[in-house]
Amino acid sequence: MEKISESVVRKDHAAKISGEAIYTGDYQNPDILFGKLVRSSKARAKVLKVSVPELPEGYCYVNRDDVPGDNNVNIVKDDTPVYANEIVEYIGEPIGMLCGPDQKVVEDLWKRTEIEYEELEPVLDLRLATEALFNYEYEKGDWKAAFAEADKVYEEEFETGYQDQTYLETQAMMAEMLEDGKVSVSGSMQCPYYVKGAVMRAMGLGPDKVRIAQEVTGGGFGGKEAFPSILGCQVAVAAKKAGKPVRCVFERREDLEFTSKRHPSLNTYRVAVKDGKVTAMDIDVKFNAGAYTTLSAVVLQRGLICADGVYNVTNLHVRGRALKTNTTPCGAYRGFGAPQTFFSVEMMMNHIAADLGVDPLEFKEAHLVKQGDGTSTSGKYHYPVPLPDMIAEIDAACDFRKKYAQYQKEQTGRFRRGIGISMHFHGAGFTGSAERDSIKAVAKLHKLPDGSVIALGSNSEIGQGLRTTFSKIVANELNIPLDKVNYNYPDTDKVPDSGPTVASRSLMTVGELFRRAAIHLRSEWKEGEEQWVEEHYVQPDYMIPFSLNDFKGDAYPTYAWGVSAIEVEVDTDTGLAKVLGAYGNFDVGTPIDQNIVIGQMEGGFLQGLGYSSTEYMTYDNKGRIRNNSFADYIIPTSMDVPNLQIQLHVEKFPYGPYGAKGAGELPLVGVPAAYAQAVEQALQNGQKVNHVPFTAEDTMKAL
Repeated sequence: MEKISESVVRKDHAAKISGEAIYTGDYQNPDILFGKLVRSSKARAKVLKVSVPELPEGYCYVNRDDVPGDNNVNIVKDDTPVYANEIVEYIGEPIGMLCGPDQKVVEDLWKRTEIEYEELEPVLDLRLATEALFNYEYEKGDWKAAFAEADKVYEEEFETGYQDQTYLETQAMMAEMLEDGKVSVSGSMQCPYYVKGAVMRAMGLGPDKVRIAQEVTGGGFGGKEAFPSILGCQVAVAAKKAGKPVRCVFERREDLEFTSKRHPSLNTYRVAVKDGKVTAMDIDVKFNAGAYTTLSAVVLQRGLICADGVYNVTNLHVRGRALKTNTTPCGAYRGFGAPQTFFSVEMMMNHIAADLGVDPLEFKEAHLVKQGDGTSTSGKYHYPVPLPDMIAEIDAACDFRKKYAQYQKEQTGRFRRGIGISMHFHGAGFTGSAERDSIKAVAKLHKLPDGSVIALGSNSEIGQGLRTTFSKIVANELNIPLDKVNYNYPDTDKVPDSGPTVASRSLMTVGELFRRAAIHLRSEWKEGEEQWVEEHYVQPDYMIPFSLNDFKGDAYPTYAWGVSAIEVEVDTDTGLAKVLGAYGNFDVGTPIDQNIVIGQMEGGFLQGLGYSSTEYMTYDNKGRIRNNSFADYIIPTSMDVPNLQIQLHVEKFPYGPYGAKGAGELPLVGVPAAYAQAVEQALQNGQKVNHVPFTAEDTMKAL
């Protein structure tokens, strides 16, 4: 183990374990007003009138007429209103906010608020949606000729559902207007500078008049990437009208129904096979964007880039659309579009192998990419692809090949077993040249006269350990004790913009900036003096320039790799699938803290199991999310997977700190296909598993 990988006590451990950590909802301020959103009860309608009861002194109602700037939230396409326009587009869309000092009074006013609508026809079903918010298409090789020359062409459709991030702390933001006309917004978030840009636009203020600060945050998983920009604008507008601080903390049902989720998808795969080898893929991907664009563009891009999986497909055609429906807008979730298409391509390869009468793992191994091969976007795998070794390590851990052969034989009795395996990658960092052209990350170090150092960046601690790992990197390079280095929750008045906490980029990209800054500071260290150093992102010069217009070039500087295996026992009387063993092997480069990385891999794997099996979420015929509590949206716990084994396979990335690559998203991506393959084998009736989550009810139907 590298010295940097040795585990330490996390910087935020004591405060969180003791209960001393102060979250957004914990602040005791007698002047702060309670805010509650008045929401649409219709999926699509014209709002004719909002009748608010007579408001007591000190209470107010806020809507789009109170927005001093632009009533659009700055995200990607900027079509999400701060407060609803004349037409509401989904059930739960915020029309206004009631604010006041007494929560019970506000809730009573909220219950008595009436809205008159002229109902319009909504589009709820992805299969019936026709309006494409984003539409991409790319190809490489002569895929049409490959299909014409094929011995056989396979075609299947795969479906994936919603998944809610279900962070422990719900969405929570607060705002206040300062005496000099400046607005201060703080709360639970991943991307302070995203929130700053949004609040500047909504409030019509310059950068020096908007301050954004992250509070202690109880989890994000992508759900607090763009959504805090919306809620941040809403509380900022409310604080300006009320003339007092305003805080809005969602209830759990509100959070489950109305916040962004993983995009449901419908993916059609046509695959050409000649002489037992895949020669071409023709892939059509549809993502349900919901009512507004939010982050659908970049989520869809990543899903399309990895649509052919870890396989060397020289002839490829991929088309993808993010389609508008009048349902809750979807957004970022760990994996960011990749779990949907990796599930589809892995199951497609399994089914082709079954039809050809060959072992599915051996079939996949014959098609794996290797270093030097071209990527789906005509880029290049510049670094080693360790999948063969990682497969062997997983086989040693769970005896995969032997068990697979054993479970292929006819099974009788109530309990049937199956085992599945999947291979996957996660492109580390932002897609294409966004890091260089858009983000332009900056990191700083501030040395104080007493020799302590503060690392300054905008990346947020959301449970993944950045306050610890950033500090470890700086302390290691400066050869000073860890307790002499601190990385605090970012405040845009104090820290530079090192980019958002997304895309598995923070440690790989910003951590390397801190490492370089520490080397710089070490070379100029002056005892007893205050010093500042800063570093700027520079894109590696080996990268093939990426064009989003035609999806050509290196989409990512490097890739993190994963192999997941799952063994299940299906109860044919109840349909329940018990996980006998879950095995993950992940290459995230050098772990900067062994325990933190293992924890991330375990947590991500468990989320993947929920996505595969129990986390069923749908809407009713009016467009309202039905699964709005933990009684009927079932997330897995450690009790569901008592045998979870994680290993780390290290292939160093020379442009990451000490060889580290992106880690956070990788462990979830491959789990659904491994789980589905295991259940499919246990069913033993030729039943194909073509959708996730595949619940106990689905198993009973299949049986």
